[in-house]
Amino acid sequence: MEQKAQDLDREVKVIVFQLATEEYGVEVSQVLSIERVQKITRVPRTPAFVKGVINLRGVVTPIIDLRARFGLPEVEYTDDTRIVVVAVGEMEVGLVVDAANDVIDVPMSRVDPPPAVVGGVKADYLRGVAKLDDRLLVLLNLDRVLSVQEVAELGAMSW
Repeated sequence: MEQKAQDLDREVKVIVFQLATEEYGVEVSQVLSIERVQKITRVPRTPAFVKGVINLRGVVTPIIDLRARFGLPEVEYTDDTRIVVVAVGEMEVGLVVDAANDVIDVPMSRVDPPPAVVGGVKADYLRGVAKLDDRLLVLLNLDRVLSVQEVAELGAMSW
């Protein structure tokens, strides 16, 4: 991620969530809401990481399990499990995460380009890694987590 000098001075507000032992972040501007897990209706012939759909305030929203998307072992949902509803292009997509922890400001000057793999997650899905005092925060690139083609395919399905 190449950064211009003026970008290094700015901060981005991110939602911090947990997957396995790693902390990840998504820019608040892309997050529409954080929901408790509800009944997910399975949809046939979708990729394994697409858990199905939910009816969220009248909007049928596809649900992606980030553990499955990133090749991490799946676990039972708990009281801490959340669905982070994000905007990817023109679509709303729910991302199942182990827990949603925090909202923090991340100085762009503290964000390094991602290494090839972090916690088993390919660099393609990552925007960078923020070094914040005693923690590392992996920033997701939502446009890559769900490619344009995948979003188009999800959008074309008759939910």
